[in-house]
Amino acid sequence: MKIKLIDIAHGRSGDKGDSANVGIIAYNKEGYEIIKKYLTAEKVKSYFEGICLGEVERFELPNLLALNFILHNTLGGGGTISLKLDAQGKTLAAALLRMELVVNQ
Repeated sequence: MKIKLIDIAHGRSGDKGDSANVGIIAYNKEGYEIIKKYLTAEKVKSYFEGICLGEVERFELPNLLALNFILHNTLGGGGTISLKLDAQGKTLAAALLRMELVVNQ
């Protein structure tokens, strides 16, 4: 079964230099269990292929029903030196929420 990430979670993103920070927050405990199991750092890295050139770190925040991802080497050097339109990483959460997860029932 496929689930759109946006149907079970919302997100926020930002930046620090050349790294983007993407938080995905589940609407409820069931959604958190799904993202915890299926939304891996490897899937996020693959989803942002060509954009994220460095490693992706994942941090679990169970008290917030959230996952936080740090995408290294993603912003073309950061807002002050990059030629990218979104050198601050503000739209990456919205982009990630378009992902579909294949979930086993």
